[in-house]
Amino acid sequence: MKTVGELRQVLQQRGLLQEETENLKIGQTQENDRRHMDWERVGNRTAYTESEVALPIDWLTCDSRTVREHTAFICKGAAFRPEYLAAAARNGAVCYISEAPIELEGDVSLIPLLVTDIRKAMAVASAWFFDYEKGHPILTGITGTKGKTTTAWYLKAMLDEWEKELGEPETGLISTVENYDGVSRSEAVMTTPEAPTLHEHILHAKQKGIRYMTMEVSSQALKYRRVREIQFQVGIFLNISRDHISPKEHVDFEDYFSSKLSLFRQTEVACVNLNADHADRILKAAHKAERIVTFGTKKHADIRCSEIRTEGRQLSFRVTCDRFSERFTLGMKGKFNIENALAAITAAYVYGVPVACMRRALQKTRVPGRMETFMSRDEKICGIVDFAHNRLSFEKLFDAAFQEYADYRKIITVFGCPGGKALNRRRELGIIAGLFSDEVILTTDDPGMEDPAGICEEIRGYVDMTGCSCHLVTDRKKAVEQAVALAEEDPKNRTLILLLGRGSEKFQQIGGHSVAAPTDAELMAEALRAYDASRELGAVI
Repeated sequence: MKTVGELRQVLQQRGLLQEETENLKIGQTQENDRRHMDWERVGNRTAYTESEVALPIDWLTCDSRTVREHTAFICKGAAFRPEYLAAAARNGAVCYISEAPIELEGDVSLIPLLVTDIRKAMAVASAWFFDYEKGHPILTGITGTKGKTTTAWYLKAMLDEWEKELGEPETGLISTVENYDGVSRSEAVMTTPEAPTLHEHILHAKQKGIRYMTMEVSSQALKYRRVREIQFQVGIFLNISRDHISPKEHVDFEDYFSSKLSLFRQTEVACVNLNADHADRILKAAHKAERIVTFGTKKHADIRCSEIRTEGRQLSFRVTCDRFSERFTLGMKGKFNIENALAAITAAYVYGVPVACMRRALQKTRVPGRMETFMSRDEKICGIVDFAHNRLSFEKLFDAAFQEYADYRKIITVFGCPGGKALNRRRELGIIAGLFSDEVILTTDDPGMEDPAGICEEIRGYVDMTGCSCHLVTDRKKAVEQAVALAEEDPKNRTLILLLGRGSEKFQQIGGHSVAAPTDAELMAEALRAYDASRELGAVI
């Protein structure tokens, strides 16, 4: 059983607990006088009664909706409101962790644990409560601007193949698409969960005897210390380009890049892509790890890729290292996925996974929402659904489209940009789509509190700069239908429709709410079924 006293001691030992002497400086500003009164009324105490110290903590969370009896509640985030703590108190919270005292109405009394840094404290408290133990399970952290999800699925598939041979349970996964920890398999809410949820997944995996867990690690997770108390046995750095630049995310590229590089401070073996932009700087940062293993097409890479071939739209490539020289085949489309596969092979190499397991995994693995292909019966229209949503992923996807679908002479691109974040995407994606498409249809993609039409109009300004024909259809379903209609109107050319940005996501963030929506795969399949039906009807008539 864990107690309030033990939690307080953990925070104090890590230098995170505020002390009265540091905050009650009498005779300063009026603000300090006001704060003094707050502290006396609400209190950050250095002494507790015996009964308070002994109060049990049976749960820890930062989500007031999941509070239960004897919960330690974490008050985190710029959007935190006192009513969340009031709800937590009603539902059974016994103490709260916060950077400032919070006064509740009525006779509600919770033990305050005031800390100097709520994000650090949340990571420390979560690791303590959920009994984090380094190496149990063995953790792989994957970061980069693009390819994290596909790399995670590839590596998990390789580890699963190996564990199956050894009679061990399926490995764990924390990704943008799905989380699996041996207890539950659920759709992901964010790329990397908040620390309490993350450590709960890790504990479940340990309890179920799962030996490996593969995790996507976002720049936000690193910047806001969600993974601070975790040690990665392998850390993979895939690539870097400008993304997530906004007042709410990263103020500039340096903030974004530095956040990602911090992964190596908690990594034992760093796997670095030598083909990445700024590879020299990534390698310098990787020296924080105990060991570095490089991969890429460069001759001096430890895990080297060569002899890339396309045969019947199926990609194959050779991987050479000090242990083997083998040819691998990808079950997924997209030449850019070779980089992701090579990253997974590198991590599997570190773990000692047999080559046969790697090969089988790559041949059969497909990721929902990644290069999903849909074809009309007459093969006049080919639809590709992909999660591509930033500059680097757009460039790679168009490159794959030109190389692997050269017989489709016309390209129609359907996409949007999110509201309130990653503001640089509107210019970059608008220009890239305009340069490489014959038609662009702009639509809704997580507008949040912004007007979807306003976002599309901003993007349209950049598409127009390229001279490409551009349409604005905020209803995503109708946008896909219009793309198919435009393809049908061109009898001379086979058309490739690229539906980008959302992949397998089932909700859109609109006006502060999460709204259920069809996946892009469902929209594309439905639109092509309607096209096929109309062609059949026309043939009969």
